[in-house]
Amino acid sequence: MKNFNGTVLFLDRADINTDEIIPAHYLTEITKEALKPHALEGLKLEGFDHRRDVPGKSVIIARSNFGCGSSREHAPWALEMNGINMVIAESFARIFRQNMYNGGMMAVELPRETIDQLFRAASGKDAEIETDFAKGQFIIRINGEEERINFSISDFDRELVRAGGWLEYADKKY
Repeated sequence: MKNFNGTVLFLDRADINTDEIIPAHYLTEITKEALKPHALEGLKLEGFDHRRDVPGKSVIIARSNFGCGSSREHAPWALEMNGINMVIAESFARIFRQNMYNGGMMAVELPRETIDQLFRAASGKDAEIETDFAKGQFIIRINGEEERINFSISDFDRELVRAGGWLEYADKKY
C-alpha cells in the first residue's frame, strides 16, 4: 500500500484539468519517471510555481471537478512520480478518479464546507496530514492544531488501494 501521509499542497481552484496536471506534449514519454519534473507544469494559479511548490508534497487538497479534461492515465502517474498519492477535493472527474484508484492511489471527496474550512485554517501555513486508513480518518495538523476528519471510500476502491492498484488486485483475484 502506498503512503498517504505528508505535507499538503493546497490548490485553491476548481476545474483543474488533466492538461494542467501534465501537459499533452509530454504524453509521448515512454516512462512514468520522465513525467516527474512536469507535474502541474500547466497550472496557472497566482503565486504557484510547480518547480518550487510540488517537491516534498504528498497530498493535494483542491476544489471541485479535479482531473477534468481528457482521460489520460498520465495525470495520476505524474502525481505519483512526485510522491503525491492522494488528492482530496469536493469532486473529481469520473475517469481521473478511477485512474487514481487503478494506480493504488486515493481520490477522496469531502464536503465543500470541510474543504472551505481547511483552506481557511491553512491560509499561509504549512499543513501535514496523516491518514488512518483503517478508521477512515484524516488527522490534519496546522500550526500545532490538530483536526480529525472522517472520510469514506467504496469497499472496492479500498481493496484497490490495499492491493496497490488494479493490476495487483487482478493478480491476486484472478
